[in-house]
Amino acid sequence: MLGDSITAGFGLARSEGPPARIQALLREKGRNVRVIDAGVSGDTTAGGRARLAWALADRPHAVIVALGGNDGLRGLTPAQMKANLEDILDRLGQRNIPVLLAGMVAPPNLGRDYGEEFSAVFETLARERPNVVFYPFLLDGVAGNPALNQADRIHPTAEGADLIARRMLPFIKTLLDRVAIPAAG
Repeated sequence: MLGDSITAGFGLARSEGPPARIQALLREKGRNVRVIDAGVSGDTTAGGRARLAWALADRPHAVIVALGGNDGLRGLTPAQMKANLEDILDRLGQRNIPVLLAGMVAPPNLGRDYGEEFSAVFETLARERPNVVFYPFLLDGVAGNPALNQADRIHPTAEGADLIARRMLPFIKTLLDRVAIPAAG
């Protein structure tokens, strides 16, 4: 799971972050998977792009790309974000690694036009790449809910991270169904 502080489980125990919760839920469903936490707090799409080779060193069979929140918090241009995400998706595609792209929503203080352009990046990438599994909003059901966010109102609580994992689970199952497991030996 290539992401930022949401993926890294900022403020949470390692076992409470989204990757650990996704792994636990999948194992409860009989899927013997290991979800690698490749989240770096503060990371933008440019940072994710720069460290993609590092993230692929573990040779994942699939990748969840969950970047963009910090691009919005910093007011970076949607065009820059799109170029970074395109490069990440292209490089994963060249390696035939199935991808789930988790969308993000821009903070409302940046204005309606920015917010629409920002959201359109994820929608456009998903439309242009029908082989990518698209989860429209990483923080669906969590964003804006004080009971599911830490005091900073940005990072999910353990309950919020669990809800993220539960809501993503059907999309992740679709992603895993696209994985070609190499033969043993």
